[in-house]
Amino acid sequence: MAQPRESTAIDAKPVELRETLNFWLTNRLPRNLLTRFMGWFSKIRSPLLTRMTITVWQWFVDDLRLFEARKAHFDSLHECFTRELKPGARPIDPDPEVMVSPCDAEIGEFGHIEHGRLYQAKGLSYSLEELLGDPLLAQQYQDGSFVTLRLKSSMYHRFHAPDAGQLTQIKYIAGEVFNVNPPTLKRLPGVFVRNERAVLPLQIDGLGQVVTLVPVAAILVASLRLQGLDDALNARYDGPRRIPCRLSFRRGEELGWFEHGSTIIVLVRGGLRLHPGLQSGRIIRMGQPLLIRPDARDWATSE
Repeated sequence: MAQPRESTAIDAKPVELRETLNFWLTNRLPRNLLTRFMGWFSKIRSPLLTRMTITVWQWFVDDLRLFEARKAHFDSLHECFTRELKPGARPIDPDPEVMVSPCDAEIGEFGHIEHGRLYQAKGLSYSLEELLGDPLLAQQYQDGSFVTLRLKSSMYHRFHAPDAGQLTQIKYIAGEVFNVNPPTLKRLPGVFVRNERAVLPLQIDGLGQVVTLVPVAAILVASLRLQGLDDALNARYDGPRRIPCRLSFRRGEELGWFEHGSTIIVLVRGGLRLHPGLQSGRIIRMGQPLLIRPDARDWATSE
């Protein structure tokens, strides 16, 4: 029985080495400069350059699933990053008892928010109040739950409403652009509270303010775009940090998009429960069940 354990330990060493190299290369390089460069490079309009870049890109990432895209050809890498999908490519679960995933993602950590902290990875946690930059909003989610959704660079980068409702205010928090991949999350404390992000407290029809989405930027993510806002949210944004808006949305309607890949942290309260089918490392598609709504009795009790 000793031999399998020794083999496992030996096999784990190259994985650990690759993760360590990935961490140092992607987080110790000039992140802001690389991010600005990617923003410039991705917008170069050249079909030939775009095809060549996408071909190279596909060597290093999972399947881009470009057959799902509304457009068959792209004039720039930016068009590919922010591609829309064909109608019907992401069916929205019709079950009225669930709320759906706002995006395509790899499921990261999830669970209850304990003592105002959320689990990051490998014994690391971060502060809910720091994440939101708003003590009053954080207080509402002290006894809630969270799920971390990681959008890989190859994935569809637009995000959508988990259910019908309204958005009346957006909070923008300037910050760093550290990588948000697993090697970084295991090694760098407080990544999500250090990186640039937005806070979207959603008013869900019939339930009120029970879901908040926190899109978090990362290295190479040139900007975050939100419906209803003329300006991109990025390092060059110099407008107000609290941005009033009037956005009504249907279940599954688009809310915005990243210009590369990143993370969305979903916070829930008010009797909402995480779907029992969630599993770390599993891929979830936009429109698939993520949350379970409270029934009328649970909602009355929670209020």
